[in-house]
Amino acid sequence: MTVNGTEARLARIRGRALPRSHNARTIAALASNPGCARRAVMDAAGVDKPRLAAYSGFPVPFGQSRFAITRGNAFEAQVKASGAAELLRLLREHLRLPIPEASYDDLSEVAGNASPDLRHARTRNLLARAVRANEDAARGGDPVPGLDAGTMFDHPLLRLEVGGRHAYLEPDLIAFQVRGRFHVVEIKSFPVIDGRADGEKVAAAAIQSAVYVLALRGALAGLGVPATAVSDETILVCPKDFSNQPVAASLDVRKQLTVLRRQLSRIARIDDLLSVLPPELTFDLDPDDRGIPRRAPADVAGAIRQVEARYAPECLSTCEMCFFCREEARGCTAALGRDVREDLGGVEHSASVLRLAREAGPLAGDEGMAEVASLLRTAARLRAESLGAPMREAG
Repeated sequence: MTVNGTEARLARIRGRALPRSHNARTIAALASNPGCARRAVMDAAGVDKPRLAAYSGFPVPFGQSRFAITRGNAFEAQVKASGAAELLRLLREHLRLPIPEASYDDLSEVAGNASPDLRHARTRNLLARAVRANEDAARGGDPVPGLDAGTMFDHPLLRLEVGGRHAYLEPDLIAFQVRGRFHVVEIKSFPVIDGRADGEKVAAAAIQSAVYVLALRGALAGLGVPATAVSDETILVCPKDFSNQPVAASLDVRKQLTVLRRQLSRIARIDDLLSVLPPELTFDLDPDDRGIPRRAPADVAGAIRQVEARYAPECLSTCEMCFFCREEARGCTAALGRDVREDLGGVEHSASVLRLAREAGPLAGDEGMAEVASLLRTAARLRAESLGAPMREAG
């Protein structure tokens, strides 16, 4: 399938809704469940998953509130004010930057143009300039104008391959240390109180930071720069205690990087996923002139079911389609979690598990399940003995 053909298919699947871009959160969620074709196709097409889930009858109650988004934007603006002077102070203290002054490049647009391709090219140029400046300094050559080039890149645009396609990513900041290391900086609005922060929020920030580290290493690899030039420790900037005073802390993301690389390699190529879907498949809600959907919710739900899902309970905290997929997986072993599904060796339905555990042999047509059936009967017998109750025959 050609690139143009792929984009046309994805545009048809998305419909007339504006596309939603990949970000670190969506990539982290997709990598946590790489076998889910439904999520992979929806994310590649830029589908508005919250709206689609709500319209099909399964709205999700989670997501960032407007208050949290406003608070986060205000805190980020504060630490980046005046050319990120306050942030630079934190980085000097945390990274022990030896330079008295630093450069600051805002890459949210290039000469008034916010084109992703242009911003990505500008980011690569500035990274290359920073690398050259540091190499000249390391060789002991004459000082190069702008030796501090690349100290801070504000909202650079990186790329990461996901399912055979490039996704654009925008970290809060990349700080370049003169001693030759790049550091990814993430600015979050959740507080660090008495030196401690919410564990779940820190864990989410760590995997998102790992996504950025992987993308930055990919960008530098194209410049002939080794992966070690990007630190395994990212920098998390949060409000301190109950004030808006920022504080910096290091996050070791080596474990997250290992998991992320492995999971991304398991995601099927989008072209391969599209090749088995009906060519007329679309999630378009057919809005009228006022934007009100005219397509029947049941029809939309039927279209969603044409793309295979791989539901697991963990989806409840990461995916906007979770309630839809949970209802679809009702009665399946997948709804009990990945470990249970894998331990059951391919038995898809809970009713089949119970029958295998209670009957004398495998179900008709399931002779290959003899070993699983034997293990299930043993487990059922041991459970019954421990509870002091007789085993019930299947009804």
